Amino acid sequence: MSKYLVFGHKNPDTDTIASAIAMAFYLEKMGNEAEAVAQGEMNEETSFALNYFKVEAPRIITRVANETDKVALVDHNEPLQSVDDLNDVRVDYVIDHHRINGFESAQPLYYRCEPIGCTASILFKMFREQGIDIPKAIAGLMLSAIISDTLLFKSPTCTHVDEEAAYELAKIADVNINEYGLDLLKAGTNLSSKTVDELIELDAKNFEMNGQNVRVAQVNAIGFDEMLALKGQLLTRMEEYVAENKLALFVLLVTDVLKSDSFGLVAGPNLAEVERAFNLKVQDFQIELPGVVSRKKQVVPQLTEAFEA
Repeated sequence: MSKYLVFGHKNPDTDTIASAIAMAFYLEKMGNEAEAVAQGEMNEETSFALNYFKVEAPRIITRVANETDKVALVDHNEPLQSVDDLNDVRVDYVIDHHRINGFESAQPLYYRCEPIGCTASILFKMFREQGIDIPKAIAGLMLSAIISDTLLFKSPTCTHVDEEAAYELAKIADVNINEYGLDLLKAGTNLSSKTVDELIELDAKNFEMNGQNVRVAQVNAIGFDEMLALKGQLLTRMEEYVAENKLALFVLLVTDVLKSDSFGLVAGPNLAEVERAFNLKVQDFQIELPGVVSRKKQVVPQLTEAFEA
């Protein structure tokens, strides 16, 4: 019997990695063989969490059908965000908190998608429902995922379910949420060592919107000066990426994690959809987005509606 490979979306973030590790452990406890893997390198925030709780990073894969015939998806369901050979394996599990788009299955499966702030919060509920104890290190990673995805409970995606799960996980992991949470978020805002290509790839996802391919990337920062100084270089590379990949739009969302504000850099032929989505003007390929922190709730739905208008 082949083992499950468990993985999240391309350009993995903390929720993707933590949830893959937690789901693999869950599947093992349910009598299966499973391994958490990743579709890319760990970012600095995720590496901070893994190092803090002394957990080895999952190995990186680009394909899965050469290793197994069954997989479990966490923190994503859209084919554009998954492995290229997803159609060559059987998807038995999907645990997610995003929109459902383009996902199809030839057979029944366990599909759990909830409108809450973090995939790890759903997994916390699944552990509780099955009476499975969560090891300290995995609890710490799941806590890290919730802190990351909810920006320490400041994101509009955050629910009471996420907060309750976080405080329970903090007890198991034996950490102070606020102290650890700020350290974790700050670890993800170290931008000085990154190239322009790394910045636009750091946390980027592709979405299908009315038949068009739209890419939305997000960079967390403390203050905007560093990213604004690179604006010209970022826009040049974004335009090149649009042409190379035939995108309708590329939005780079830059979010100040302490002030909970963002601005967006935009490239591609469909800038009008950005203005329609937010009812704001794009000036010099930049749009101000006060109070916007969540790609999932405050950017992707608005853009999708604008493209379908």
